Order: sequence, then structure tokens, then C-alpha cells
Amino acid sequence: MTYDLAVVGGTLVSGSGRKRADILVSGGRVVEVAAGAAAGADANRVVDASGKLVLPGMVDVHVHTREPGYTHKEDLVTCTRAAAAGGVTTIFGMPNLDPPTVTGTYLEEVLDLYRAKSIVDYNHNPVPAHGETEAMAESGVAAFKVYMVVDTGRTYPHPAGTGIHDHGHLLQMFEDVAATGRVFMVHPHDQALMDHVEQGYWKKGDRSPEAYAKTLAAYDGIIWDTATATLLRMAKATGCRLHIVHVQTIEGIEMIRRAKAEGVQVTAEVNHWALFLGTWDDVLELGPYCLSYWVPDHHRAAVWDAINDGTIDIVSSDHAPHTRAEKDVGWEDMWAAHTGTPGIQHQVPLLLDAAHHGKLTIERVVEVMAEVPARSFDIGSKGFLEPGFDADLMIVDPAKEWTIANDGVLSKIGWTPYDGREVVGAVERTFLRGIEIYGDGTVKGEPGFGRHVKPSLTRGMP
Repeated sequence: MTYDLAVVGGTLVSGSGRKRADILVSGGRVVEVAAGAAAGADANRVVDASGKLVLPGMVDVHVHTREPGYTHKEDLVTCTRAAAAGGVTTIFGMPNLDPPTVTGTYLEEVLDLYRAKSIVDYNHNPVPAHGETEAMAESGVAAFKVYMVVDTGRTYPHPAGTGIHDHGHLLQMFEDVAATGRVFMVHPHDQALMDHVEQGYWKKGDRSPEAYAKTLAAYDGIIWDTATATLLRMAKATGCRLHIVHVQTIEGIEMIRRAKAEGVQVTAEVNHWALFLGTWDDVLELGPYCLSYWVPDHHRAAVWDAINDGTIDIVSSDHAPHTRAEKDVGWEDMWAAHTGTPGIQHQVPLLLDAAHHGKLTIERVVEVMAEVPARSFDIGSKGFLEPGFDADLMIVDPAKEWTIANDGVLSKIGWTPYDGREVVGAVERTFLRGIEIYGDGTVKGEPGFGRHVKPSLTRGMP
């Protein structure tokens, strides 16, 4: 038999450990994984991974592609180029687009754009609009997404139709999503408390980045914690599979831990900015360029503990690109700035660096960025380098020292909040279904190569 690809001599890392193994690929799938498997095998391409780690490609379930509607910030080609360079082989797009993905018609239009433009494999999370949810699920979505947020003073990044804070409406969405068996991804936020707290700063004429940061972290995270409690109670009541994003408080973590012990079907997500950005020093130095959120040190420590003990299941990028002009206005009025930070290209290197410094193990990196996302969202062909799975992988140099810089950013916006940060660990090559889409410092994947990965409902929640 002639194989399409043989990756030889590398150390394969999974959540259960490391082993020296060759990987043989045919027809886009892993055929064999074993030490010496490539010896004597005939392969069209042989890649020497000696001295390197071989990891499954990242399954990033939280990506703001900005297309359609906001392509001055990003588009599907530039977003997925950055993904390929960052070791990301599957993305889930978010619905805060123009038009927002609130109908089956809009969902199909977005999927058509992916088919034409995405370099990596994809899914998309629409809003679970009543009467449309079942049909959307049947079209192959893995999850639905909503924000418990209504923007004040601006109309983005949570446009009309995507921000729901009426609890009756939200409960109806839980019921609708539960009936489909899909996952409901929710951004927790207590809008009424936010309105009250921010008015106190506005009355003083303080609309600075520091005021904005303190508003979202007020009363030790009350805006997050009350919303998290509501979501968990609704998930328990309806049996809906809940995925909570942006976990960043001690009390939120404890509530999720208790809910899991009670049998509530919930997974928890944290993003790069909570782990590697958003300190108070970052707020003072970078202002709008590091905000949405400030994560106080005691909460950040709890987040790291929760990643390591399994309470937090997934690390996703929440890639949220905005132009410099949209950020710079925040120095004078943070409520007028578009909030969120880019991250899809640099999250894996940041995690590798964290592993190098002992914050977590490289095995846990694989779990939170590949295995658990694929399993939790029922993407049965992804996340594992085992026979029968898609040959999505990255070859990384865990010892490479380098500096993240704006001039290497592939996102359309051309900047990163990590400009100048030194890290240890780099993605050298990325393969999607056995085809190299990034290597030698160049994106090699072509727009339209990505495929719609649909939930298989074979693995279920962790």
C-alpha cells in the first residue's frame, strides 16, 4: 500500500501521554500510529518530525470571523490563514455578523461563504431563533450561541438579535436547543447589573478603559456570577447541554464544579485573554487593546487551577479582531470602542509557553484545545490522532524561543496585543486531512479547502 503521508520520528502527544510514533495517512485519515510504522512503508510524502512534538490540530469552537458584514476587520480567508498558522484546523464561527445568523436562510448564506473561502474545516453557531432551531440543527450545526448582553452606546459587537437578557426568552431558547440534542453556548452577563454599575462611572464623567474594566469586574464578578447561576439552573431544568464561555471568576468556577457533580450537562471555556492578558498592568498599558475584560489576579489563579483539575474543559481563542481606529477611540471613551481581542494565531504558542513554564502539562494542552472540544461538540472525526480520525495535526518545536510581533500577524487588522512578548514553543507545520496548510513560515492552504464538519453524536459530553 502506498500512503499519502508519513510523519516519522516525532513524539506524539495525547491527553493520556506521550509516545514516539510514526503516523501513516491515507485518504485524509490516520491509518496507523505506531513506533516504526513507517519503516519500509511507501509514502508519497515523508515528513521528519524528529526532536519535535506532534499534536492534533486545534478545534477552536469560538471564533469571530467577521464575514459577512464586517470584512473591514477580518474575512474568512484572512481569519483562516491566521488559524492555519496557529495550528487550528477546525473553527466554529459566531453569529454576531451582518446580518446576524438568526434564521435558517442566513445560516445557509454563511455556510456558502465558508465553502468558498475557508482554508480550514468549519462549523457555525447560529442564534436559536424560535421556530427555526430544529431546521438549523438538521443542517449540521454543532451548537447554538447567544449573548446575555445588549450593548450600551454602540451596536457592535453584539448586534440586535444576538443579545438576549430577558430570562423568559432565554428559557425558551434552552427548551428549543434541548429538543435538538445540540449544545447551547452562552456568554453569561447580567445586563441589569451592568447598566446600574456603569451609570455610576458615567455620572462622574469617567468613561476610561480603567472604568470600563472595573465595571465588568465590579463586586468581585457579580455580573458574571449571577448570570452563571441563572444559566446553570436553566440547564438543570431543561436538560439542555450548556457550554459557558468566558469563565473568569472564583464563584463561577465553584458553581460549575457543583453543577457537574449534580449531573448537569455543562462544559466551561476560558480564552487566551483571561490566561495571558487582562492584568491590571495590561489595562493601564494597553487600554482598549486588551479589553473586553480585566481578570483580577485571584480570579486568574483560580482559572488556572480549574483548567488543571478539569472544571474548565476547553480553551478557545474567542478571536475578535477590530481595527486600530475602532480601538483607539477607547482611550477617550471605552464604551464607544469595539471590545474583544484577536488570538487565533497565537493561542497555541502561548499555551506551549505556559506548558514550558509549568502552568499546565503539554498533555493537558492537547485535551483543552483539541480532544475535549471535539468530544464535547460531537465532532467525531476530529481531536485525536488515532486510526480512523482525520489527519489534522501540527508539528511543534517546544523549545523554540521567539517573539510575537505585529509584522507577523496574518489577521487583516495587522496587530496583536501580544506584540513584543517572548514565548517558548512554536507551530512549525499544520496539516488538515493530511494536506499541509502551513509550513516553512507560509500558509499553503487554499480558500475553499475547508469542509463543513457536522456533529456525529458519537462521543458526547466529557
